Amino acid sequence: MQKQVAVLGAGSWGTALSKVLYENGCSVNLWSRNQSQVDEINHCHSNKNYLPDSVLPDGLKATSNLKAAVETAQVIVFVVPTKAIRNLAHQIAEFITEPKLIVHASKGLEQLTHKRISTILEEEIPIKKRTAIVALSGPSHAEEVMANDLTTITAASEDEESAKTVQGLFINDYFRVYTNKDILGVEIGAALKNIIAVGAGAISGMGFGDNAKAALVTRGLAEITRLGVAMGADPLTFMGLSGVGDLIVTCTSPHSRNWRAGHLLGEGQEIDTILTEMGMVVEGISTTKAAFELSQEYNIDMPITDAIYKVVYEDAEVKYVILGLMQREGKSE
Repeated sequence: MQKQVAVLGAGSWGTALSKVLYENGCSVNLWSRNQSQVDEINHCHSNKNYLPDSVLPDGLKATSNLKAAVETAQVIVFVVPTKAIRNLAHQIAEFITEPKLIVHASKGLEQLTHKRISTILEEEIPIKKRTAIVALSGPSHAEEVMANDLTTITAASEDEESAKTVQGLFINDYFRVYTNKDILGVEIGAALKNIIAVGAGAISGMGFGDNAKAALVTRGLAEITRLGVAMGADPLTFMGLSGVGDLIVTCTSPHSRNWRAGHLLGEGQEIDTILTEMGMVVEGISTTKAAFELSQEYNIDMPITDAIYKVVYEDAEVKYVILGLMQREGKSE
């Protein structure tokens, strides 16, 4: 039986996931609040603002009617920025009349509360209106998924059967999906890798090479793992796709908006100018503040996060902050 799926958010990743679902035989409603974007997807089969070089399947349909998208869906996939999750979840809860499988493919932590996305969804969508919550995460650029490039990610949930259901919806010859029970670890890895990607972009923008990049990614993984384990995650999760895998893809590619923002920081541009000119949400910037505050709450040493926080929120000069990392007291790895 054909699954009815609502994908909420028509950015690059929401569009790419909709394409995978459509090609896998699902009936997909891709929702956007922007009517001109909906018209472009439906009539021109493109989404130029987010995926300028991609052609969408003719049968992939978009809508700006949130109620219509949600009411008929069996599965609802959130692919909007973290800051929009709570309000959108609250809105759709009133349209749900029977339990739905809730999936999210966003990566971040809520400001002020520091809550994970699955926690926000639990709070805003009553338990009687959902069968389970699954996080979809891993090393993936939307542009490459649109080109059917080989991609492997994770479906994580405390409910193993629901994770397997999501695995079945998305898996195909070029898009492989594993399951994982550690949704906490998967969400923490997904959120915090964006901070390290900003740092990786910054050292590239400053002209440093592969040695520096490798050091930053490796030590970044160490501090992500420290915080994740303190919060209750399985340390092995961070050696998987949503940990080291996501770090590699996000810290080494100009496709990553977090890397691009960091690269511009390294070249000396101001953060406000960067965010305005990019015109897209850079999750690593807001996540830096949440992770910095969490590191203090859990008393976890996170020097790279601290460094990025100083640059973004305290106007420290990036070159001095990066060199400061190298001048820290020697210690055991």
